[in-house]
Amino acid sequence: MPRVNVSLQVIPCVDEEKIYPTVDKVIEMIEASGVDYEVGPMETTMEGEYDELMGLVKKAHEICIESGAARVCSVIKVDYKSEGVTMNEKIGKYRE
Repeated sequence: MPRVNVSLQVIPCVDEEKIYPTVDKVIEMIEASGVDYEVGPMETTMEGEYDELMGLVKKAHEICIESGAARVCSVIKVDYKSEGVTMNEKIGKYRE
């Protein structure tokens, strides 16, 4: 399966002071997974196999619920093409 990009923004319905700590737990889980990822101010973009990344999206929701969220709203974007796609081909020129 080709590499894909998945961007995830989770919005846990928790008290305001718990939003960032809850999102931090999600980012820690993504980091521990070993996939390539980049944190942005509004979302985290991951690179890897589609099924693995969708599994991380599911875990992200579970983490929010386990952290006390009554509800989780998410924005998920997927960039998929048959030969694969990388973050570097899109933004590499801005990294140098």
